[in-house]
Amino acid sequence: MVSDRTKILASSAQQRIYMHENLYFSASDFSVYNYVIPLIIKCGSVSIEHIRFSLVSVIQQHTVLRTAVRFNIMRNEIEQNILPLTEDTYSFQHSRGVSTLEQLNRLLTNESIRKYFDVENGKVLRCHVVQRSAASNDDSLHEGDLILFVIHHIAFDLSSYKPFLKAFERACWANEYQQSMLTIPQYIDFALYEQALLADTSVESKMNKARRFWANLMHGYDWNKIRYLVPDKDRTDQHYSGRGHTTVFTINQDVIDAMMLFASINNVSMFSLSLACYYAFLFKLANHSDDLCVVSSAANRSDKEIQDMLGMFVNLLLYRVKIEPNNTFKHLVKQIQPLSKEILLHSSLPYQQIIEFQGKRENNVLPSAFFQYEPLKLAVTQKNSIELTLSEGSVISGYYDRDLNHQNGISLFDISLTIIHDHHTPSTECFLNCSVDIFKHQDDVDLLSKRFQHILSQLFSFSMLEESIHTLSILLPTEQISLLDPSTCTIPKGPPIHQQMSMSEESMFWLDVLHDYKLDQPLSLPFDRYRLANEHRSGRGTSISFDLGQDLSHSLLTHASSNNISLEHITFAIYFIFLFKLTNGQTDLCIAMNINDNRYRDELKSIIGLFENVIPLRCQLDPHWSFHQLLEHVGEITTNSIKYSYFPLQRILEQYPHISKYAFLDTSLEFISYKSDNDNNAIMIGDTQLVPGSSSFNDNEDEIP
Repeated sequence: MVSDRTKILASSAQQRIYMHENLYFSASDFSVYNYVIPLIIKCGSVSIEHIRFSLVSVIQQHTVLRTAVRFNIMRNEIEQNILPLTEDTYSFQHSRGVSTLEQLNRLLTNESIRKYFDVENGKVLRCHVVQRSAASNDDSLHEGDLILFVIHHIAFDLSSYKPFLKAFERACWANEYQQSMLTIPQYIDFALYEQALLADTSVESKMNKARRFWANLMHGYDWNKIRYLVPDKDRTDQHYSGRGHTTVFTINQDVIDAMMLFASINNVSMFSLSLACYYAFLFKLANHSDDLCVVSSAANRSDKEIQDMLGMFVNLLLYRVKIEPNNTFKHLVKQIQPLSKEILLHSSLPYQQIIEFQGKRENNVLPSAFFQYEPLKLAVTQKNSIELTLSEGSVISGYYDRDLNHQNGISLFDISLTIIHDHHTPSTECFLNCSVDIFKHQDDVDLLSKRFQHILSQLFSFSMLEESIHTLSILLPTEQISLLDPSTCTIPKGPPIHQQMSMSEESMFWLDVLHDYKLDQPLSLPFDRYRLANEHRSGRGTSISFDLGQDLSHSLLTHASSNNISLEHITFAIYFIFLFKLTNGQTDLCIAMNINDNRYRDELKSIIGLFENVIPLRCQLDPHWSFHQLLEHVGEITTNSIKYSYFPLQRILEQYPHISKYAFLDTSLEFISYKSDNDNNAIMIGDTQLVPGSSSFNDNEDEIP
């Protein structure tokens, strides 16, 4: 695998980083691909010159740290070229007097976002040694001083962290300058190996199997969605600022315990479960968009020879899931688990080829939503636990005040969620990062994090795992109350969902229910030929009351009890059958459902007033269904509709301003259940007892319904 090549086609990962940086972030004031490794002198001292000498040795040995990546106009391709080691190949800086935490924080932030590198000329590595004391006159670092390595992502990934530090430690102990170790494979050798895999034309080759898998997975996908999952009218077509807001939060321990129990019982990975939670969140965030594609990353170091190699190997993978809103969250998890396994089996096909193979989008499109799950606290535990001995009595370790690679004010994607789970504690830390191009203020991202945590609470604290996904609410409990009480409403009106909400949860529910229904078209009833125009209608009506009889009533009650079905649902199902036959087989039926007690809050139950509402109840039945199947469908639509029955009818109808006459209101149904409990409802006035009387209908020719 070892070659003597110094100039070849860049690897797929190098090409992707190069193209994304130049296509999307060239106008940015920040570098979006800086990887920072902060180290602190734990004990002893080490000379600054020795640090520099050792770093030069590492650069000499690992050629990827002096490899230029540039576009070759003549060949129309992106190539990599190993350059000779010179002082211009790397950056080295020495600072003194960084004594306060504020100064240090500013310095660390600058290291993570400043444009220090020149990828096209092979300058991808920087070392900054920091003496905290201004009184330090010697040229050595002492306890509390820092060594900061900053490496461009085109030459480095997270898996390169330990090999790089071990190489630096070995270089510090070397007695003399070591020449390049050409006997070990270099990153350029991996690029040659990758090219050979991609060029293999056999039908059953690894890459051709992967191409078939990805073609099948992404078939029919709307590629515009991958770029604009979160829409924004102010966004330019291509250029991004690269800036972002980040919120860090820890998931409630009760939720984590419930998630781990769920994963164990259902034999699913925490990755699949966490990704399903992210999908449920995005589904609500994107106005119930049901064809979602989230991008994640894979280390892509399956071969043993490259596991300890320095370089950029990470591949981006597309997780496309079609969500059925009426399915349960548990079903979604079971859908994602096998998909995740298959994706990892075919994870070596480069992201550009996954996109290019579809032939519908440019092959360097930058995705909108990103998800990452790290099973160990790589950002904290690994970096803090590692210790390097640079010389006799001189020890350095990882320095951590915040995760510079997650909390650096940079955002590659519109929205990204990184979940870092420590199985030993157990604890889970989340980083929600959003682009300022879409989410303008830190408060917007803080609010989004609360919404995500609220989704988790509903799923694992309130046992909604078996509920339909669309019943989840992205509104916080306080917002749900505020929406119903305008005097306490704190939600700004008008801004899109990434600033607050583009429309309420309730509005979205009713939009979904009434989608494609012709609200102005009345049911085709047999007496329609006698219908008068609206301006000639008298408003008078005829009421008929009838008794079902003891036998039929008993049969209905027995059927409801033995099948654990609500008598209300049975009544509705029978009414829809009646309308189905009356309209000569109309299968899409919508009627007005009267809600006679809409006191959804405890404090309203003692108030005298009108709390009734009318909501649409739509039933799309299949003539081939059995009565039991219709009952199940009616039970589901009724339960879901009643959940949002407090939403005023006027607000529902406001969403259809082009319609002047809402025909479904002409056909209504109300189910009223009475309990004979006169003793408990009796009222004493002095020595007189009053009990409620029975209701009766007055069949009067002047009655107005």
